[in-house]
Amino acid sequence: MSSRSRKGAAQARRSPARRRPRTSARRGQRADDRLIGLLVATVLVVALVVTVVNWLLAHWWVLVVGGVLAALAGGVRLHQRQQSARWEAVRAQGRRYGLVQLDALHHSGFEDAVRDLMRRDGCRDAVRVGGGGDLGADVKATDPYGRRWVIQCKHRRNGLAGSAVGTPDLQVLNGTARQVHGADVAVIVTNGRVTAPGVAFAKQQRLHVVDRHTLGVWASGSRPLWELLRAVPPPRKPTALS
Repeated sequence: MSSRSRKGAAQARRSPARRRPRTSARRGQRADDRLIGLLVATVLVVALVVTVVNWLLAHWWVLVVGGVLAALAGGVRLHQRQQSARWEAVRAQGRRYGLVQLDALHHSGFEDAVRDLMRRDGCRDAVRVGGGGDLGADVKATDPYGRRWVIQCKHRRNGLAGSAVGTPDLQVLNGTARQVHGADVAVIVTNGRVTAPGVAFAKQQRLHVVDRHTLGVWASGSRPLWELLRAVPPPRKPTALS
């Protein structure tokens, strides 16, 4: 073998050894870059935290407002859980409600309670339909005698101390219960009171009023609503619900 060939072979054998330091250097540079990036990010985070803390110290009332809102939100969630637990216990006892429980409800919960009472009385198709555009009907049901019930609910948070249900409310029910919803029995239910003109209008138009007293008897007992009202239409032809 010539001297040139021997030199070329020797250089070929030494070439990998020359590349290793470069690879190690690149790895070291990458590690340094990552460390620098981590340090920069840490500095930025610390600076941001310091800025936020200083701003909050200068605007301490924001912390107070935030704490109050958080406490209120926690109280609302706790109340809802307790209310749900109480209602589950009431349902387990055969759907008997006290007036104090009904007073504490939201108006939608009050409509649900009226629906549940109708189901307790044997109206298996009782449904809550209250809401925007309900046209005066919050609960609809068919009793075991085939009569169609349309009920408008008027909840008063303050009970008897709340505003009275008046003739305008009854006029809405009278204008839609039979003509729109096909009611045999049109009823307005309230945990409050009804004005004397409203009661007179209801009698004149064959509407039924369930005021606080009647509601208390119905909700806390086991008698169906049609046994508590006067002049309820006679039963229709028996249906599948009979």
